[in-house]
Amino acid sequence: MKNDLLLTFNTGSSTVKIGIFALDGASAHRIGKGVIDFRRQPLTFHLTEGPSTFDIALAATDGEDLRKVLSETFGHLSDHFDFSTVVAAGHRVVHGGDVFDGPVRIDDDTIAAMNRLTPLAPLHQPQALRLIRALSALHPDIKQTASFDTAFHSSVSDMVRRFALPRALHDQGIKRYGFHGLSYKFLAAELSRRAPEIARGKVVVAHLGSGASLCGLHGGLSRDTSMGFSTLDGIPMATRCGALDPGVIVHLLQQRKESPDAIEDLLYHRAGLLGVSGISADTRDLAESNAPEAREALQLFAFRIAGEVARIANTLGGLDALVFTAGVGEHQPYVREDIARNLAWLGVELEAQANGANAERISSKQSRVAAFVIPTDEEQVIAEEALSLLQDRS
Repeated sequence: MKNDLLLTFNTGSSTVKIGIFALDGASAHRIGKGVIDFRRQPLTFHLTEGPSTFDIALAATDGEDLRKVLSETFGHLSDHFDFSTVVAAGHRVVHGGDVFDGPVRIDDDTIAAMNRLTPLAPLHQPQALRLIRALSALHPDIKQTASFDTAFHSSVSDMVRRFALPRALHDQGIKRYGFHGLSYKFLAAELSRRAPEIARGKVVVAHLGSGASLCGLHGGLSRDTSMGFSTLDGIPMATRCGALDPGVIVHLLQQRKESPDAIEDLLYHRAGLLGVSGISADTRDLAESNAPEAREALQLFAFRIAGEVARIANTLGGLDALVFTAGVGEHQPYVREDIARNLAWLGVELEAQANGANAERISSKQSRVAAFVIPTDEEQVIAEEALSLLQDRS
């Protein structure tokens, strides 16, 4: 397997992140990465190889069939890497339901099973599936694997998963699943490597990006998470609402006569930081704005995150550490500072200079709760899970 290449596809609702990994025995080492941005016209492929970056406009257009997009993208990749050595591709698939509690090789049966889960993730699941099908049509010789965002949370208890709804609905799959599992799996392993004693304890990880959630770990296993049945739940996000009284949905349907599609668009695309501020979904823009609505959006973001940390700490029975990750969590000290201020009663205290420098450990010596900033790497997890499947059955 030495000198072979493995690709990873991290599919979002509007972008696809591509990782290029060199295989060397039991290890997968990233040697390049790219992003296809479906929000830009023409479609753009941003490629990074070592210190070099390239922005490449694609002639292909977005559509139900991604074969033309992939074919053109692979052509550009072949200018930089020996594409004949690609042996496998690993995909991030958002929803595994109760069907998949770990990575799997992709075949007709697993594709059918993933497709049946589409109603649980209607914005994300179809994107991953059409990419899988396109790659299969273009390169049937490349083995494909799936890594599931929900799988890491299979250790969560039934008590935490259950809504107070009729039991029949729970049995039909209406329950809390949790997401961002690939990120939390990476963080659990990385914290164990950097601070093994703390990693064995009670830890809340805050994955704060455009999509955002929190996960409570005990002994490196997921015990609770802020996202539930869907990726709307939990804390406010860039454009998603977070936890919401379901009576609001009933009101919008019955009293305002809003359509389900309009409500879906509101909750996924026009709420969150964008909705509260009326200015931007980006915390960086809001921090630079003097508008009171911008400050209120950031304060609400921090307030809800702190409240969710406290709730998850209740599940864990305490809190030993708080870990910040993903784009906002890793790079924006003022967000971490606001969250910590709301959690001062719980013993969270940051060291200002370390926090401002995005240092690895940002808690003060007096803090009763350790605080860290650790970059996440979902693609590395996808690559390692794909490699493990190849080695098991090669």
